[in-house]
Amino acid sequence: MKPFLMAALAASVSFAGAALAQDTTAGDTKAKVDNLEKLGSFKQTGVAEPAPIPQTGRRADAINRTLQKIKVPDGFKIELYAVVPDARAMAVGPNAGVVFVGTRKSKMYTVTDRDKDRVADEVKVYAPGIDFKIPNGVCFSRDGVLTVVEQNRVLAFPAAEFFYEGTDGPAVVVVKQGELIPPAEESYNHTARICRIGPDGKLYVSLGQPYNVPPKDKADLYAKTGIGGIIRMDADGKNREVYATGIRNSVGMDFAPDKTLWFTDNQVDGMGDDQPPGELNQITKPGQNFGFPWYGGGGVRTVEYKDDKIPADVVAPKAELPPHAADLGMIVYKGKSFPEKYRGGIFTAEHGSWNRTTPIGARVMFVPVNKDGTAGKPEPFAEGWLTEGGEYLGRPVDVATLPDGSLLVSDDTAGAIYRISYEK
Repeated sequence: MKPFLMAALAASVSFAGAALAQDTTAGDTKAKVDNLEKLGSFKQTGVAEPAPIPQTGRRADAINRTLQKIKVPDGFKIELYAVVPDARAMAVGPNAGVVFVGTRKSKMYTVTDRDKDRVADEVKVYAPGIDFKIPNGVCFSRDGVLTVVEQNRVLAFPAAEFFYEGTDGPAVVVVKQGELIPPAEESYNHTARICRIGPDGKLYVSLGQPYNVPPKDKADLYAKTGIGGIIRMDADGKNREVYATGIRNSVGMDFAPDKTLWFTDNQVDGMGDDQPPGELNQITKPGQNFGFPWYGGGGVRTVEYKDDKIPADVVAPKAELPPHAADLGMIVYKGKSFPEKYRGGIFTAEHGSWNRTTPIGARVMFVPVNKDGTAGKPEPFAEGWLTEGGEYLGRPVDVATLPDGSLLVSDDTAGAIYRISYEK
């Protein structure tokens, strides 16, 4: 067995223990709970493998027709990589390049390009024996452990790229159901978590708060638990701490080579078509405050907190993004196949506005990052999913890079993942 597998499996045994036996989510069936316990004990579940997702047919044809309307810079091309229902956050495996895809529903998927022709050969449900609840957040450690952050639970899957071929594989409860946030704070709003494994080996998780603007009597609870912020913890769930605050709802973050953490933040609704702006922020040290709810976005004060004193240490955004465009997933581009202009810069996925008089968004944006660490002006990189008549043909959610440096874009409306590549 490969060394990374041995290390991952040993880690899973060391912190599985009682956490598995005690995970009895109210909505889970007994069979699903038993399956999670079985996986943590290296036992088979007997769950049948669901049929793969068809990659040809009317849906694929329709998506390909849409892609003919998408504009990308000269030298780039965009193609359908995979048909994936409800595709949202993506994590690319560090060993084989298998793409693990989260959703805002109850399933996850794996996407495999076996012949390496840069088009997926197989898309199938991942870990079908587990009852997921909004498994949006997915991220990999360098040694191949996949972390999945649900609405109110965190699971880890050691050696996920090795075991995904079957229905069973090691599964570990990192944060038990109901302990990521207080159960009373569960909501239907801002439920999609995201995660990253930092250069320090810790797990970073964003916790969007459920309100447009939270009531003041929630301030102490949210400050203590990290709701409306980003928390971090050891890979086994220990030593949890609040890493950053003043964040409304971040659904995209990534570490830069200098080990700072960049993130997008969706800002307050109902303040007009053209304000407040979305934000692209950079965390340079623990404990920083990014201004929400005193600010609705950028320097725009919220009505609810307009008379309240602003904390002295609020950090301003590195770049302001188009108002209400809903920038979600983002990456710092570390690939080498794109031109020099894009290296070290940031790609963001705009999901598109929902309450703007004239819709905006549904595109992939690029934000250059200068050598001094300042961010340049955001510019469209791939666009055309929003028609002139205001119809969404697709809605980008997340971005990720394949090992060859090409860019993947997920779309939960079309149910697809696209691949953007560059040819010299």
